[in-house]
Amino acid sequence: MKNSKDTSSPELLYFTEHGSGPPLLLIHGLMVTGEMFEPVIKHLATKHRVIVPDLRGHGRSRKLPPPYTTAQLASDLVRLLDHLGIKSTAVLGYSQGGAIAQQLVLDHPKRCNRLVLACTYAFNMATFREKIEGHIVPLLIRVLGMRRFAKFVISQGLKQVSKERADWVVGLIADQDRKLMVSAWRETMAFDSRKRLSEIKCPTLIVAGSNDEAVPIHHAKMLHNGISGSQLVIIKGADHALIWSRPDELVRVTEEFLMT
Repeated sequence: MKNSKDTSSPELLYFTEHGSGPPLLLIHGLMVTGEMFEPVIKHLATKHRVIVPDLRGHGRSRKLPPPYTTAQLASDLVRLLDHLGIKSTAVLGYSQGGAIAQQLVLDHPKRCNRLVLACTYAFNMATFREKIEGHIVPLLIRVLGMRRFAKFVISQGLKQVSKERADWVVGLIADQDRKLMVSAWRETMAFDSRKRLSEIKCPTLIVAGSNDEAVPIHHAKMLHNGISGSQLVIIKGADHALIWSRPDELVRVTEEFLMT
């Protein structure tokens, strides 16, 4: 198994590479890093060449400056694929990473041959509650700081994971730069792919937790209805943290989709 690689180019994302086989690009969510995929990488790497970047502004790619628009983040990923000599890859985007995955396939359709959208959305400001939360989050980050903000978020949204795992996720979030995360959050609020979902033509799997309060089930149904021929898998009882609470199920449904 290949381990992490630092790049010499100041414009290239930090990334790690694992395993061998058909390529699979994993795109992490907001305010974490590629480390969030730790529970599933080992399994996925038995059949795939797994590429796990840190997005611009996050983790070891925080040296890359704004903007943090989905278009810029998708462009960064295409540049990484070029660097690796990968013309087309399967892509799994989780949470906000799913928005970036959509942007990637919309802007560069030939670069993605299969798409997995997990616990994600086409537009994350679709309800009144979401709009309120969207405007409160930057204020909370500024007032609380990243560590206290992380503890607050985890106490609300990671009720199905062990304390050890929850503390690990807190550490991932707390390690991010406060100002950069506020900027990245504002760009997340602006993302809206609803009118372009019909343009996504590659085979697509949508995975959702039935008890996800961070990205409720109506988002998965919106994606499913908008992307022609897409498959929808709802994991009963799972919430937004299913990658950490139910990693085996996420791997199973992903592998079944990728291997068909």
